[in-house]
Amino acid sequence: MAVGIVIVSHSARLAEGVAELAGQMSMGEVTIAVAGGTDDGSIGTSIDKVAAALQKASSPDGTLVLLDLGSAVMITEMALEMLDAQEKERVIISTAPLVEGAVLAAVEASAGSTLQEVAEAANNGHDMPKGHQA
Repeated sequence: MAVGIVIVSHSARLAEGVAELAGQMSMGEVTIAVAGGTDDGSIGTSIDKVAAALQKASSPDGTLVLLDLGSAVMITEMALEMLDAQEKERVIISTAPLVEGAVLAAVEASAGSTLQEVAEAANNGHDMPKGHQA
């Protein structure tokens, strides 16, 4: 088994795209669940979608959650409150950038790394260059 990954975004299409990219980079070896948009398909977040994604990606090895912005953090924290204490202990909410963090986390998880190692790999996304420096 591997660490599971949850992608929480205000946009369903964004969440699915990030999951698709990360999934390809990990060669499908990692469960990546998405919670994007509201229940009616609008831009926003949904506690029910986050709870379902947490359930889908749940792993004995742990689950890493990556988010886009704002209320995604609050909604994810509320969804975590619905879990029992043992499940909560196996979830880390990452502060990593969404795309870079998801790709790095998926690759690290596919190598069989621990939850802490996967979270640290995701955080390395903060340091990834995005252009040429003069």
